Amino acid sequence: MPENDHVSTHDAPEDVRNADILIYVDGKLVPREQAVVSVYDSGFMLGDGIWEGMRIYDGHIAFMDEHLDRLFEAALYIDLDIGMTRRELVQAVQEVLSANQMQTDAHIRLMVTRGKKRKPFQHPHLSVFGSTIVIIAEHSKPDDSVIEKGIRLHTVPHHRGLPLTQDAKLNSHSKLNCIIALNHAIRAGADEALMLDPFGFVNTTNACNFFIVKRGQVWTSTGDFCMNGITRQKVIDICRKNEIPVFERNFSLVDTYSADEVFLTGTFGAQTPVFEIDGRVIGGRKAGPIFHRIRELYKDMIASEL
Repeated sequence: MPENDHVSTHDAPEDVRNADILIYVDGKLVPREQAVVSVYDSGFMLGDGIWEGMRIYDGHIAFMDEHLDRLFEAALYIDLDIGMTRRELVQAVQEVLSANQMQTDAHIRLMVTRGKKRKPFQHPHLSVFGSTIVIIAEHSKPDDSVIEKGIRLHTVPHHRGLPLTQDAKLNSHSKLNCIIALNHAIRAGADEALMLDPFGFVNTTNACNFFIVKRGQVWTSTGDFCMNGITRQKVIDICRKNEIPVFERNFSLVDTYSADEVFLTGTFGAQTPVFEIDGRVIGGRKAGPIFHRIRELYKDMIASEL
């Protein structure tokens, strides 16, 4: 299948302004072409780091407290000293947005690694120079045509593992498990990978949280083996508040193939419909009424935060 036939939950029109953005690297704002880290950096060398993706709407960073909660929780778990307080990180993000004159339709990627190492080995005590903090903000607006095109998923043999291997709740730089799954799905002609949990229940995609709709009910996984998505939780909250039956439960591909609607959630695209799974058409290849209702309620939630 030609590469340009694929769509993604991260599709966005090209914006020429991004060629001249300033990027935050350890306290300095530098032009894009000069934004570099050491080859000895823990993130580059070992994938030893954590990150958050955020969006700005009309001058407001949506759900920033939740994103920072997740970042600091992950840092605590992996014994990473960020080296900045929450307030200092917020100030740094605002500095980047101001320097790039970004008020809306921008995506922020905040990355923290264990920093530059003295030698090229795993031991955290070799990271003697403090953390590395990078903040990239790009002009980026989701391509709404994906709502009409829909996403095609392919179920892959790579699953999201148990917490005793690498907890899927960690938004870590180590994303190889998901990238391998995505490559498998692309080779099968799909757009993204549908990943099962260690027990064979439907779990998540390589990049987004996963929902199905059956007979007016919204189902998503238990959350035990997937990213604790902030948009995922907001959708669950929206359903509960608006009397849309919602269940966090185990379900299989039998339930999924026969779903009336399927959609994905994530910070960038918010909600994205799925029209095909493993060659089976979902919902007649068009976004369904529950999807559209949740999407509108989510927009209202964003607007109420501004």
